[in-house]
Amino acid sequence: MTRITLRRPDDMHLHLRDGAMLQAVLPESARHFARAIVMPNLVPPVVTGAEAAAYRDRILAALPEGMRFDPLMTLYLTEATDPEDVAAAAASGLVKAVKLYPAGATTNSQSGVRDFDKVRGVLERMAGIGLPLCVHGEVSDPAVDIFDREAVFIDRVLDPIRRATPGLRVVMEHITTREGVDYVRSGSGDLGGTITTHHLVINRNHILAGGIRPHYYCLPVAKRETHRLALRAAAVSGDPRFFLGTDSAPHPDHLKEHACGCAGCFTATNTMSVLAHVFEEEGALDRLEAFTSANGAAFYRLAPNGGTITLEKRGSAAVWPDKITGGAGPVTVFNPGFPVYWHVTT
Repeated sequence: MTRITLRRPDDMHLHLRDGAMLQAVLPESARHFARAIVMPNLVPPVVTGAEAAAYRDRILAALPEGMRFDPLMTLYLTEATDPEDVAAAAASGLVKAVKLYPAGATTNSQSGVRDFDKVRGVLERMAGIGLPLCVHGEVSDPAVDIFDREAVFIDRVLDPIRRATPGLRVVMEHITTREGVDYVRSGSGDLGGTITTHHLVINRNHILAGGIRPHYYCLPVAKRETHRLALRAAAVSGDPRFFLGTDSAPHPDHLKEHACGCAGCFTATNTMSVLAHVFEEEGALDRLEAFTSANGAAFYRLAPNGGTITLEKRGSAAVWPDKITGGAGPVTVFNPGFPVYWHVTT
């Protein structure tokens, strides 16, 4: 197969930032994706429905003329979140999910949750109205090894939350481990998992072996090769519980290439080409549309997109810029480390 046409895809986990950075990175997603679940971890975070509406307005104002893109908004869960505000924002159609960050787990998570008992009222209200909870699935306990934090989160936090809140719909975002894959598979239709492009491509050796490569550093950090292969198997399986969430996260180079570098890979520019390469390697091009364009929409109870995109395999490798110009400096585009011959043509 050298040509494939898909429903226009959705990115079910995307960081767009704000201000000048938003203006720089938004076209990179809107070029290929019809919609995206937009993360709320700005500074200050997007906590209320009014803040989400204002952020959506800023996103749409930054969209270049002629591009169509629907930002699907989320709220940042804090210990002071008002359940009624969440319910009203969901009822209006504005907010599609609430995001749980354990405090200190990742970029701009300082306002996240420390005492999970304090958010039980919000979670119970969400279960009652069917609003999904998106989770950054890592504990921030410094006593837990960074490579074990996802598995420990499942046991200590996520499973107890789900058992205590029947009916709560949960997306375990950017899963990185075989344990994460197995946990999602153990659930029913109320549990889903997003998988990023870069976690299908890199393992922890890519970050650390032969020198530190900061542009491969992300959170959750890439794990052993056995975990990468488990993610690949899940992504190409056609199982509707797994779907694309790129977690594309732009940081200017001077903050990545730093003594305490920021976590995040910027994959918006080349995700679809890289995914076609991965799915072809796995003999599963016929399941690419389910992963990128169908499963996530179904979980979020959205109609499939009406438009299409076409990818074509050519004799020459696809070329994309090494960097884009961001608000605070250049942002490096994810380099998969191998030539990719799939081109997005329409």
